[in-house]
Amino acid sequence: MNADHWSADTRTSYDTVAVSYADHLREALAEAPYLRAALALFADSVRASGGGPVADVGCGPGHVTAHLHGLGADAFGIDLSPVMIDVARHDHPHLRFEVGSMTDLDLPDGSVAGLLAFWSLIHVPDEAVPTVFGHFRRVLRPGGPLLLGFHVGDESRLKTEGYGGHPMNVHVHRRRPEQVAAWLRDAGFTVEAHMLTDPDGSVPGAILFARGQSWPRRQSRPRLAGPDHVSSPDGRRSPRGTVSCRRPGSCRRPGRCRCGRPRSACA
Repeated sequence: MNADHWSADTRTSYDTVAVSYADHLREALAEAPYLRAALALFADSVRASGGGPVADVGCGPGHVTAHLHGLGADAFGIDLSPVMIDVARHDHPHLRFEVGSMTDLDLPDGSVAGLLAFWSLIHVPDEAVPTVFGHFRRVLRPGGPLLLGFHVGDESRLKTEGYGGHPMNVHVHRRRPEQVAAWLRDAGFTVEAHMLTDPDGSVPGAILFARGQSWPRRQSRPRLAGPDHVSSPDGRRSPRGTVSCRRPGSCRRPGRCRCGRPRSACA
């Protein structure tokens, strides 16, 4: 499926149903204790990791963003639909909402302390999910929590009529938690937990908690190379208790390095 095609259809469809969709979701969290519990756990996890901005990606009319704000999170929302963002700004004028796409997040690397995508992945085709998760990993701080919500199943269907009877043209994808977890691990996340919601209902869902792994260090610290030697980042070995000179020419003793070897050996 062409990326521009499905994203344009999704944007147009949600522009059309934005007001009706907001009315439909207005009391959704009040009737969903398990979702509220998951959001509370997510907000606690963000605080425990040091706090900071939280991105609600695919925020829709902003009801979840506002709920997170009420839990003490510094939450802001991003959505593909400009009309949906207008509704969110109208309903929650004290919060920040921006138009944007999860397939090309316009956020700096490591700029958010937590990231949420609550049932906003359901219109993203399988081939685009790894790209989306790559962006999630990029913008999250190392160790930052991620919370996903999605429909569970194996099938996809075309949705042609939406909220309020308005026309839509979007594919709705149901996925197995194991597949979503595998994509996350490939993107550099550690999957911590997941739970099923309404497993006996007509549209079961899943909530999945993950955490971004720490970025690899650009330069490793000196490591033990054996019982009597230490290796420095450039691979040289010197007696334990000394480290090879990291900057050639920085030796203080004429003709000798700090490690006691001839300066030429450290050049």
